[in-house]
Amino acid sequence: MAGIPATNLSLYRAIRFKVGDPAALLLLPRADGSTERLLVIRDIEMERARRTARADDVHCPADFEPVGGLSGDRETATAQSVAECLRRRGISAVRADRSLPLIYAHFIRAAGIAVDCDPDLGVLERRAKDAQELDWLREAQRATEGAMKLACETVARASAAADGTLVHAGLPLTAERLRSIIDIHLLEQGYENPESIVAGGPQGADCHDHGHGILRTGEPVIVDIFPRNRKTLYNGDMTRTVVHGAVPSPVAMMHAAVVRAKHAATAAIRPGVTGDAVHQATLAALREDGYASAQPTEPRVPVISHGTGHGIGLEVHEPPLLALKGPPLVVGDVLTVEPGLYAIGIGGVRVEDMVAVTASGSENFNSLQEGLDWR
Repeated sequence: MAGIPATNLSLYRAIRFKVGDPAALLLLPRADGSTERLLVIRDIEMERARRTARADDVHCPADFEPVGGLSGDRETATAQSVAECLRRRGISAVRADRSLPLIYAHFIRAAGIAVDCDPDLGVLERRAKDAQELDWLREAQRATEGAMKLACETVARASAAADGTLVHAGLPLTAERLRSIIDIHLLEQGYENPESIVAGGPQGADCHDHGHGILRTGEPVIVDIFPRNRKTLYNGDMTRTVVHGAVPSPVAMMHAAVVRAKHAATAAIRPGVTGDAVHQATLAALREDGYASAQPTEPRVPVISHGTGHGIGLEVHEPPLLALKGPPLVVGDVLTVEPGLYAIGIGGVRVEDMVAVTASGSENFNSLQEGLDWR
C-alpha cells in the first residue's frame, strides 16, 4: 500500500499515522511464516513514525537507493526505493490494493517484479472496525450530538415574527446562519465540518438539498451534520428534524413513522444479515404506516426516496450499503440508520443514528432525543 496517508485513507488506517508526505507500507513474508510490516517514509518523519505508526521497521527512501540514485521528487523517490527494497529482498511478485498510485506499479514492474491488483484487499478489513476505531467513532458521534443539540435548540427557542420568520439574537434565522453556528461549535471541538444540511419547509422534500434562506415557524427543518475529527480523521453523522412552534399533523405522522422504521431497521442489524434485509425492514415498517418507496412527485404525498443507510468510518460514506443488494454485515461494521419521508409542498423528516454491528446484535452510539420539539 502506498500514497499520502493524510489523503489515502486505506493506508492511514493500516499505519494509523497521519502525514502529508508520500509513504509506503510493505507486508513482507518472514521465514517463520509471520509478516513484517516495513514502512518507507520521509526521513524527517522517521522518529515520530517509530513511536506511533503501526510498523515493525521504519526506513526512509535513502535506505533503499537504487543504482543511478533517487529522484528529487518525493513521490518518485519513494516509489523508486520501494522497488529497490523489494528487489533486494528477492521478491518476484506483489499484490496491491485498489488505492496504489500507478507510479509505484511503474517502478516495481521496471525492477522485474510483477504487480497484481487485488480489488478486495483491505476492503473487508476496513469495514470491520477495531477497538480504537470504535472509540474514535463514538467520540466523533458525541461531538456531532453536541452540535445537533445546539442547532435544534437554536431553532426551537427562536422567536417568530408576525410573518412566521424565525429570529435569533435579533436577526432573521437562516439556514446559512445556523450552519455557521454549527461550524463554529465544531471547529472549537477540533472538527472540520463539510456543509451541513439545514433544509427548512418545502426545501426538505429533496433529501440532499442543503437548504438556504429563512427558516419559519411551523415547518420541519432537517438538520444533518457529518463532521470529521481533525486528529483521528474519523467521522460523525447524524440527522434530526426540528419544528418551531405547533407541529402540523402530516409532519407529526411522518415523524412517527420514520422513528418506527428506524427502530425496526436497527432491530434487524446483526452479523450475517444483509444490508438489503435491513432496508427491507425499513420499507416494511413504512408500508405498515401507509408510505411507499418512490421519488417525491405528487404534492403532499410522503415517500422514502433513498436507502436506509451506509457504512461510515474514515469517510462519511463507506461500504456497506443498507439498501437493495446490500451485502452481509460483519462484526465491526459501523452504519448509519437514517430512514426519511419527503413530500412536495410539506418538506421532509429524517432521523439518523450511528450503529455498530456486534457479535450479539448492535450498539447504538446515539443518546440524543428523536422528537420534533427541542424547546
